[in-house]
Amino acid sequence: MAQDRPTASELLNAIADFLREEATPALDRSDPRLGFQMRVAVNSLAILEREWRLAPGADAREYARLAKLLGRNGTLAELTRELARQLRAGERDERDAELMAHLEATTADKIAIANPKWR
Repeated sequence: MAQDRPTASELLNAIADFLREEATPALDRSDPRLGFQMRVAVNSLAILEREWRLAPGADAREYARLAKLLGRNGTLAELTRELARQLRAGERDERDAELMAHLEATTADKIAIANPKWR
């Protein structure tokens, strides 16, 4: 399916562009509250597009770091729960350079999806 055009990313971008460039300005003139709600919707579409495009790679990188850090395999959710358990139990902390590198990289990937202008 990935070879079909328009792609999901292209469709989401086209919808967001229309809403941002045509619908939002019209709503701002007639009902500013709805204009604001439309901007929220447009931002949500942008997040969905970035998640669709970037999340598979981010998840793969996170999985690889966690598997190495924990020395075991499992699902991403299982590995994340195990790391959380170790942190709660005090088995790992901020003195662990590999842990901190993992947390920084994971956070950067999440920010790239949620709000890439943040940095």
